[in-house]
Amino acid sequence: MKITVIGTGYVGLVTGTCLAETGNEVVCIDIDEEKVDKMRKGIVPIYEPHLDVLFDRNIKANRLSFSTSFEEGLKHGEILFLALPTPEGEDGSADLSYVLKVAHDIGKNIESYKVIVDKSTVPVGTADKVREVIAAHAKCDFDVVSNPEFLREGFAVDDFLKPERIVIGSSSKKAIQLMEKLYNPYVRSGNPILIMDEKSAELTKYAANSFLATKITFMNEIANYCEKVGADVDKVRVGMGTDSRIGKRFLFPGIGYGGSCFPKDVKALQKAGKDVSYTFEILNSVIQVNSEQKTILLPKISTYFKEDLSNKTIAVWGLAFKPETDDIREAPSIDMMEGLLEKGAVLKVFDPEAMENIEKRFGDVLYYADSMYDALEDADALLICTEWSIFRTPNLTKVKELLNHPVVFDGRNLYDIDEMDQEGFTYVSIGRKKVEKV
Repeated sequence: MKITVIGTGYVGLVTGTCLAETGNEVVCIDIDEEKVDKMRKGIVPIYEPHLDVLFDRNIKANRLSFSTSFEEGLKHGEILFLALPTPEGEDGSADLSYVLKVAHDIGKNIESYKVIVDKSTVPVGTADKVREVIAAHAKCDFDVVSNPEFLREGFAVDDFLKPERIVIGSSSKKAIQLMEKLYNPYVRSGNPILIMDEKSAELTKYAANSFLATKITFMNEIANYCEKVGADVDKVRVGMGTDSRIGKRFLFPGIGYGGSCFPKDVKALQKAGKDVSYTFEILNSVIQVNSEQKTILLPKISTYFKEDLSNKTIAVWGLAFKPETDDIREAPSIDMMEGLLEKGAVLKVFDPEAMENIEKRFGDVLYYADSMYDALEDADALLICTEWSIFRTPNLTKVKELLNHPVVFDGRNLYDIDEMDQEGFTYVSIGRKKVEKV
């Protein structure tokens, strides 16, 4: 099939590459000439495990190409995927200006039947708006489909090639048949293609992300309560997770969620509720608790250093909002580092993939270490913000030797409390042990 993907951000690039992997002819369109030029040369503009292999293979096979020409993309594809930004507005709503602008251009230039697919995460009713904008100018038939993505950063390639489910929102038999034909190769193991109306499909994505954000936030509150009463959140988590009604995933406490999806989608659903005079009380609490959770370790660090962080050097391991990505959007590390800098601390930071993006944001205010151990040299404490695998089994003897004080503030509960005590560390984690004054 001939596919056009408009927008080569995270979702668009993964979508285009993985669609090419099953033999489709895919053209990806972007207005950024420099970015398009790099992609034509085989340079992947984002970090996502395994994407580079598929990217290179499909370019060489002439199944995946890139262009800045909207006209070329419109002429090529029988199915047009809109993978465009929907940034958070000042009031929390999703900004649809990019989506509607492209819809307008499609309507003005469309010459034959196309299926226009909303791949971006968009509010309920967006498909209707896109359809209305296109119809105002189009002189031929078309259909608009809602097909939300469920890609986890760090696992996006596997998620696309082996999806748990595919959601297609459409009332058009013709469009549904084309979408099923496109996606059938990805569900050969029997996972479902779910057909529903457009509004239900749009809401499914928001509802799923908001529920997971709520689950994470609930466990963070349980962890905070554990500290007050002397319970161990790890034991509580296991006790809860073995209940099949709850499940084991998204029960790990920490310093809050971040990324491009959860924060934006929760706020967008909250705002959408307000627009129809409905208050999502749970989401109000989720947003507030997560905001506070991001800096939950800041007062503990201040307490340890007797409320004086001036000229104290803090090593920071992990800058991305989660492992296996270079994405720093809404990352808890940013909130922690900004708070520490405001208190006069000096920060030495390390992340396997996100250093460049953090440097674009912070500039030369931070010291960018060459390795995880380089960050520890002459540091007064270690702060862990992201649970990268390389941080899970460090040489603790070396860590202790490099630090000026053997103290670790762990925002992801990576280490065993008893082992850290035996190694002579003051170890502060989430929901497991209170900080002690020195």
